[in-house]
Amino acid sequence: MPQLILFNKPFNVLSQFTDNDNRRTLAEFIDIEDVYAAGRLDYDSEGLLLLTDHGALQHQITDPKHKLAKTYWAQVEGEPSESDVKLLEKGVNLKDGITAPAKAKIIPEPHIWNRTPPIRERKNINTTWISLTITEGRNRQVRRMTAAIGFPTLRLIRYSIGSWTIDNLEPGSFSEVSVNAPKETKNTNQARKRPQQRNSTKQRKYKK
Repeated sequence: MPQLILFNKPFNVLSQFTDNDNRRTLAEFIDIEDVYAAGRLDYDSEGLLLLTDHGALQHQITDPKHKLAKTYWAQVEGEPSESDVKLLEKGVNLKDGITAPAKAKIIPEPHIWNRTPPIRERKNINTTWISLTITEGRNRQVRRMTAAIGFPTLRLIRYSIGSWTIDNLEPGSFSEVSVNAPKETKNTNQARKRPQQRNSTKQRKYKK
């Protein structure tokens, strides 16, 4: 049975285990062998990152044809109106084309951890939180979308991927979940087999 790891990635941590420039990596937080990220999350973004030891599961999570929905919480500079948010839903014209229809809404400030370092706020300019759900995976897509409608993203947190969320996960901690294995195909590279894990969900925190 493949193993799936739900990791709440802190700010300024790479979505990989090694780095030649001495930046913080997943190795600081995850001590499980033979797992690798299913997709990525930008260095300066926070929130849910999935890792697995199973090639077909990794492919299923990342393959665009599955259109796995991803929900982000974006703290933007300024106060967008409902009509501004509707633009995000209809599609925004970026340099690499118009984005697919999305779900977007203004939300109250979520009950989350303080970021270190905090965002840089300009005096007398308020910020607003937007929930944005997309099914695409373009480079820095959410940031580009909010900037395109005139409201730059100051902080970005990925809340969910499909049905998996960061609920009950502190930054730097992860939970292990056993899931059903999708079928291997010629287009997937099977990861090395590892002993079957317990049929339970557990949470670990990183070592300080």
